[in-house]
Amino acid sequence: MSDDCSPTPFPQTDGVLIVHRGTNGGFGAAVNSGAAMATGDLLLVLNSDLEIPEDFVPNLVAHAEPLQPAIVAPRVLDHTGQVAFSARRWPTTINQSVEWLTPLARWRDRPWLRRLLGHDARVITATTPVQVDWLVGAAFMVPLADFRAVGGLDERFFMNSEEIDLQRRLAAHGLPRIYLPAVSVTHEGGGSSDPAKRRRWLVTAQVRYAEKWGGARRLRVALTAATAANLIWNCVRALRGVDVAPLSTARDEIALIWRAS
Repeated sequence: MSDDCSPTPFPQTDGVLIVHRGTNGGFGAAVNSGAAMATGDLLLVLNSDLEIPEDFVPNLVAHAEPLQPAIVAPRVLDHTGQVAFSARRWPTTINQSVEWLTPLARWRDRPWLRRLLGHDARVITATTPVQVDWLVGAAFMVPLADFRAVGGLDERFFMNSEEIDLQRRLAAHGLPRIYLPAVSVTHEGGGSSDPAKRRRWLVTAQVRYAEKWGGARRLRVALTAATAANLIWNCVRALRGVDVAPLSTARDEIALIWRAS
């Protein structure tokens, strides 16, 4: 158990080794600190805002064992009980710029928009294991030796995209990424972070990922074009009486895009 300098420290618990970090280094640093103390064959990574069934761990291990070595992740349910899109395609500039477009937010649940965002729709109806590009990092399990062989999570990512980067390196190392629909957890989402900071973390992580894997300037230009579209959209909304500040919103978005690194 890795406690990343939480305001209320995790209490000492029988049978649980707790790593208390002195600073909040982000998701990657917290996971790496816990992984450094791990001794088993498999490393299980879980967010702090999950609801986990009592039999979750033995069920996950049992379903994962025939597939090893591999990165595996359970089906994730949101707080309403709906299946979340917890498996994705490798990120592209199109995925990220579409996500940035404010006018499309109203259609975020439409299948065509999900595809443009890179969501893997197979997870919604899957009943057997599915090999995917990458798995959302809320809950996943990886062979500890392979995790260590690729250097663990890159701690330059404070929050977001670090699990994609890890899985790209593990994919190059020969490990498949497999979604296991027979095992489930519930993810409340955002329970361990300040909502006001999430967008900045997201953009910073996306740019950092693009700097590492290619296409950072292309991404910034695409996001800037999306900001121009947002500005026009917000101007129309303002004329209709919606309480929105088009220019200041656009300035904030540009600052996020070009200062992120």
